[in-house]
Amino acid sequence: MTRIGLLSDTHGFWDDKYLKHFEECDEIWHAGDIGTMEVAHKLSEFRPFQAVFGNCDGGDLRRFYSEKLRWKCEDAEILMTHIGGYPGKYDFKIRKQLYENPPQLFISGHSHILKVQFDPVLNLLHINPGAAGLMGWHKVRTLVRFTIDKKEFKDLEIIEMPR
Repeated sequence: MTRIGLLSDTHGFWDDKYLKHFEECDEIWHAGDIGTMEVAHKLSEFRPFQAVFGNCDGGDLRRFYSEKLRWKCEDAEILMTHIGGYPGKYDFKIRKQLYENPPQLFISGHSHILKVQFDPVLNLLHINPGAAGLMGWHKVRTLVRFTIDKKEFKDLEIIEMPR
């Protein structure tokens, strides 16, 4: 079993509460718009770290991270990108890849809207962790924690933090 801490859209904002909330996690994943290498370094020094760059990330972040990332955690295939849409309305840049070879878990950020939704057409779980930073119109900052046990996703928790 692997416990995951998932966040997105920090936009360079750092909060020590990230580490507190991800203390019991084995890995941290960031779905883009990290904002600064400093945020990426702090998270990667704390736990093993997977990330993609977002549309607002520049220079160093784009050189160090990719736009899409596909890997296996436990026995589950994971696909993560920043701009991905959601079931029934996937972004054109990822739609073909999703339909030709769907993962068990598809993660995207960008919208700043927390969404956990099962896609019955592709038989996959989609998670958008919302936004953990301050930039944007969202009223509550959010993080997600969950467990991957072989190919099963369980114990999903939403963490809400005030702006």
